[in-house]
Amino acid sequence: MRRFLSVVINVVLAAVIVLTAAWLSLALWYRLPIPQAGRGIAASVSAGFALVVVVALFGRWRLPAVGAYLALFLGVLVWWSTIKPEANAAWAPDVARQVTGRINSDTLTLTNVRDFEWRSNIDFTERWTTRTYDLSRLQTVDMFMSYWSGPKIAHVMFSFGFEGGEQLAWSIEVRHREGGSFSPLADLFKNDPLVILAADERDVVGVRSNVRGEDVQIYRLRATRQQARLLLLEYVADANALAAQPRWYNSLTTNCTTTVVKLMRVAGDQVPFDWRLIVNGYLPDYAYDRKAIDTSMPLTELRKIAQINERARAIGLTPGFSKAIREGVPSPPPRDAE
Repeated sequence: MRRFLSVVINVVLAAVIVLTAAWLSLALWYRLPIPQAGRGIAASVSAGFALVVVVALFGRWRLPAVGAYLALFLGVLVWWSTIKPEANAAWAPDVARQVTGRINSDTLTLTNVRDFEWRSNIDFTERWTTRTYDLSRLQTVDMFMSYWSGPKIAHVMFSFGFEGGEQLAWSIEVRHREGGSFSPLADLFKNDPLVILAADERDVVGVRSNVRGEDVQIYRLRATRQQARLLLLEYVADANALAAQPRWYNSLTTNCTTTVVKLMRVAGDQVPFDWRLIVNGYLPDYAYDRKAIDTSMPLTELRKIAQINERARAIGLTPGFSKAIREGVPSPPPRDAE
């Protein structure tokens, strides 16, 4: 029995070492501040050392081997904790500025609201503006799903509607450097910071539907005016905090979906955990099951109506964009109307 338990313990230890060694090797590969060849050697050596330790588990040298591996891993963790996101760098133009806001009674003033004029993905006119919004005129919240890599993964954005038809969209994105690109694996390893954008819909939504050709869908949310206000103010608070203290984007733990879920919970909405909050392409299914969007028709039919690309391309990136993309999209009755 003792021998059996020893084998079980060694197998468990081996699994832990293999998993942590995979993280350690990738961390060294992505973040060690030396040339690529040196990073490759460091990652390979750490992986090879872990393999030696796994073999040693089943021999007389297991305790010294485990001790040496633990010392290495703790040393890397200490180094890892010292890596902080930059506040200033040569950011790509579309994520170069972080929005901030200030509130005076019912007046919200936002600085660095993005209003780019897009002609192609590389041809655009940059505009960053300061705008004022009357919170007493806030009416609605809508959710945009932009599918850029098949039906399972999407970029999630929320947009707040005011009386008179004005829309204010918010997007939580990777703040990549000029010439850089999005890498879900690299962004698990402190590769890029987080940025929160406030923007015109014809900018942040239109660039995805009309320029990049992503499958963009809009869902009108069932929310009270108070819930909409609380959620908007949480966006502002998070944006201000991010401007003061940069944070890392993480493909699993701090991304466009997980951050929005946190904001909604703080704003008072109940968002129980569900696997569809991770595989976020199925977020409309989750919202439909919770009756957070229109349920007067099957979800398959609602999805077809929610697709904005045809309407968006017909109207173009013009002042009528926000109104056109909502044509025919049903709105569920607000909670405060029940």
